[in-house]
This record gives sequence, C-alpha cells and structure tokens, in this order.
Amino acid sequence: MQTDQVRIYLLDLQSRILDALQAADGQSFRRDAWTRPADSPLQGEGVSSLIEFGGLLERGGCNFSHVRGPRLPPSATQHRPELAGAPFEALGISLVFHPTNPYVPTVHMNVRMLMANPDGQSPVAWFGGGMDLTPYYGFEEDARHFHRTCQTALAPFGDDHYPRFKAWCDEYFFLKHRNEPRGIGGVFFDDYNEGGFEQGFALMRAVGDAFLPAYLPIVERRRDLPYGERERDFQAYRRGRYVEFNLVWDRGTHFGLQSGGRTESILMSMPPIVKWRYDWHPEAGSPEAQLYDVFLKPRDWAAE
Repeated sequence: MQTDQVRIYLLDLQSRILDALQAADGQSFRRDAWTRPADSPLQGEGVSSLIEFGGLLERGGCNFSHVRGPRLPPSATQHRPELAGAPFEALGISLVFHPTNPYVPTVHMNVRMLMANPDGQSPVAWFGGGMDLTPYYGFEEDARHFHRTCQTALAPFGDDHYPRFKAWCDEYFFLKHRNEPRGIGGVFFDDYNEGGFEQGFALMRAVGDAFLPAYLPIVERRRDLPYGERERDFQAYRRGRYVEFNLVWDRGTHFGLQSGGRTESILMSMPPIVKWRYDWHPEAGSPEAQLYDVFLKPRDWAAE
C-alpha cells in the first residue's frame, strides 16, 4: 500500500535525524510513543522525540505521526473544497530545533502525505512540506549554503521547482500582522500531486533527505562562537515572532488542533524562553539591526 511505503520512509528519516542530532548535542532525545484512545474520533499513533536544555539544543523536537480521521478539517480543504468531510489519513515528520547559542539558527522541517477517501471515489493523495531557517544573527555563507542545498535537492524535478517553492516559502512564512518574514526562508510546497503518487513521494524524500546536509554544517560552524546576555536577550525577543507565526498562521498547527491531535506533540515547536517588548526597535547600525536590514529581505541566496 502507498501509506505503508510512506510510513517506512518517514520512520527511517526520523531515526536518521535523531541519531545525527543526538551525536551533535551529546544528550539523548526522550522518545515518547503514543496511541490515540479507542474512543477518540481521531485514531492513530506516533513517536514524539524531544530534547530540552541539552548541549546544543535548548529545545528540539522531531515527531512522527500517522493518524486517521472521519472528516478532513477545514485547514486541509481550503484549496480542495470538493474533499470537505471526506475520511482521511495523514502521515508526517515535523521538527523544530531551537539551539541555545544565538549564533546557531532555529530550523524547521516538515514532510507529509495526506490521503482522502471520498465516498464512491478513488483515494486522493497529496504531499507537502519543506524546510526554512530562522537566524538571529545572520551569516551570508550560511544562507547561501542552506538555499543551495535545497536547490540541489529539487533540481531533478525540474528547474522551476526551487524558485517556485522558494517563493512559496517566502510568502508562507511571512507574519502579515508584523509585515516581516519569519527568517530567511528555504522551500515550501503544499497540496502537491503533480506526476501522481510516485513523483510526489520522490519529491518528499528529496526534501527530507536534504535536511541534515543543509543544517548540520551551519551548526558546526557556529555552535562554539562566544555570546553573552545581549545576544541571548535578542534571541528571546525574536523567538516571540516564531511563536506568533505558529499560533496565528501555521496550517500544520491549525490542522493538528482542529483534528483533535496530540497537543504536546503539536506545540513542541514552541521555544522554552521567549520575550516580548512593546514597540521595540534595534539601534541603527547594530548587529541586531543587521538582521532586519540584510537578512529579513527577500534575496536569491542560491544565486549569490
């Protein structure tokens, strides 16, 4: 079955990512296997894996879930109204890593398949996912590396995929109420069924397999840079934007909560230390201002 192929791949991807990040962090992930109660309308199981206050990660989670429900929630059918109310299966890996060192960027990656089973019709499957980088103190070398790795991963699917999915990422991870991007982007795609199941699955694998090569070299370059309270304070302030986006705009968060998903797993993306200030602006010419002036602007990083 198609869902079996996807499940096997996703569990292997989760294992590879956890092994690599445990080696980098020095602390083991807490692995929490769960199963939905028998009387719950949403059935299924998953494995939530979390580190808190480790050697590298202040908080990091990498979760697998495979759930089945009687009705697609509204967040999943806004582009496919003809499937509203159909039974569904959803499989995916979702991760967010919040390093302690402010010079190491936060990263998010998600790959998933959603399959609807409308009455009297053949199943309809589509894929989504991507990865994006959220620095606090930016480095152009890191931004170029991250985007070029994404570009290389998508190259076998056509020259149009990277620029298309980069633009989609810039548009999606944008805080409309702040009029600013969450970070430097990456790639994002949703509702993807071009070329049928085989192409969609291959695309999902390409993105998932590119995550470690995209992120780990940045971690190794920045993890030992010295920092102080000023940098930690700015990091906590900018993390507030991350929280705002995930709660206000993110479709994955909305899907999980609307479908009755496991709250602890859905909200594992929240950083443990966050600050908000009223109408704060960085001092002109400061390293903090450079984030706004240089990095929170749409740029063709892969071509630079």
